[in-house]
Amino acid sequence: MKNNIKYITLLALGMIACEPEFENPIDESGNYESGEANFSNYVALGNSLTAGFADGALYITGQENSYPNILAQQFKSAGGGEFTQPLMNDNAGGALLSGTQILDNRFVLAFGADGSPKPAIYTGAAPTTEISNNLGNTFNNMGVPGAKSYHLVAPGYGNVAGVPAGTANPYFARFASSATTTVIADAVAQNATFFSLWIGNNDVLSYATSGGEGEDHNTTGNLDPATYGSQDITNSNVFAGVYSQLVDAMLAGGAKGVLLSLPSVTSIPYFTTVPYNPVPMDATTAAGANLAYAQYNGGLQQALAALAGTGLLTEEEVARRTITFVEGQNAVVIEDEDLTDLGAINPAFAALPKLRQATAEDLLVLPASSIIGTLADPNTPTSVIGVGVALEDKWVLTPEEQTAISTAQSAYNLTIKGIADAKGLAFYDAAADLEKVATVGIPYDGGVVTSEFVRGGGFSLDGVHPTPRGHAIIANGIMNALKSTYNTNLPKVRPGDYGTVTLSNDVN
Repeated sequence: MKNNIKYITLLALGMIACEPEFENPIDESGNYESGEANFSNYVALGNSLTAGFADGALYITGQENSYPNILAQQFKSAGGGEFTQPLMNDNAGGALLSGTQILDNRFVLAFGADGSPKPAIYTGAAPTTEISNNLGNTFNNMGVPGAKSYHLVAPGYGNVAGVPAGTANPYFARFASSATTTVIADAVAQNATFFSLWIGNNDVLSYATSGGEGEDHNTTGNLDPATYGSQDITNSNVFAGVYSQLVDAMLAGGAKGVLLSLPSVTSIPYFTTVPYNPVPMDATTAAGANLAYAQYNGGLQQALAALAGTGLLTEEEVARRTITFVEGQNAVVIEDEDLTDLGAINPAFAALPKLRQATAEDLLVLPASSIIGTLADPNTPTSVIGVGVALEDKWVLTPEEQTAISTAQSAYNLTIKGIADAKGLAFYDAAADLEKVATVGIPYDGGVVTSEFVRGGGFSLDGVHPTPRGHAIIANGIMNALKSTYNTNLPKVRPGDYGTVTLSNDVN
């Protein structure tokens, strides 16, 4: 086997990176109206999608191009008031706690030694945002990166003393009104006349990005979010109860609002960029790899024969677990905990691991591109990750795990739409628009926004969060929903005026 198996370069793309615009002009022509809505005091509730988080960090340019800030600028043409945000101190993106950096700088698009573009951590400036310096104010943008639905009602979520232990959120700690307050309490205290709510994506996202390492509480039935792990899926009944509580709290003062559906987690570039078969082999290398797995494949056949007639191991599962390489592109070898534990059935087969090759139905996470084809042990030429050494379960989202995510998101979206209808609120189907971005793309004045990593323009370099151009698409979609529900007439923005990803050579 060759010392290094080179796989397809994922980011060998020809593109021009654009700096986002800080300000975009409002078209003053036309008769703009607020209709039945009152935009004089707009408060946006949500997580990183609302805050303007992008490129793996929160930074000023991303915040100023967040969809709530874009909306607020358009609202001004129909009676909208000022819109304040808890801006970071710089565009580096990292943050400090008592002088020690605890949050990484943002990604920028850089060029490697081989000349190919790829995301890299920005090193051009040190972060200057100190988490412990509370801003002493409430803000119209109440988006808190990392927040799950139930975090918005959790007392102490902004207590800076809890940040090191992970019991509090560093972003909310910067602007929480007290150490014991909740996000929703600080939002309600602002007496909003209009609000937006986009929450719930993180209730499944951390499970997805961890390759399904957490627990699915729709399966466990656990209704106590205080006991949930950070990578768990929130029980849909818990979500429904919390979401209803959030909406009722914002409506208590007579505000109107818009609720946003949750897009499919598995359609974002984080899960669609790395192919399942990124390993090229010539005939000689393939033959060597097959020889290395001959004993493993033979053991599967022995287990099948020994367990014949028991129904504990089928020919279909053995075929799924059999590992074979060919000349050309090959699927990576992965761990799959959903496979039968043969050692538990018969100790004679305890040495047979839960391995198989990935299929087109598996989703490899974006960071896997940095390890596939490298050596797990630099002194062992056959320890090629994805070939001689299986890709760990955390790098792969299997079909079973995708089903758990889809089931939860579908239930969450039924809750969101049901509450919007019952309360007479506007509903923006963000899931539908972002599905278009992922499949056919959404046209705008200068081209088409897609979800293709880097080049598509819709998603930032973390593969999860929208670019400013993506936020512009979302803002226009929300304004369509407001027109339908509240008879508003607001000026749309031009997505082409908004940037995509940032090019920089300030990296190590």
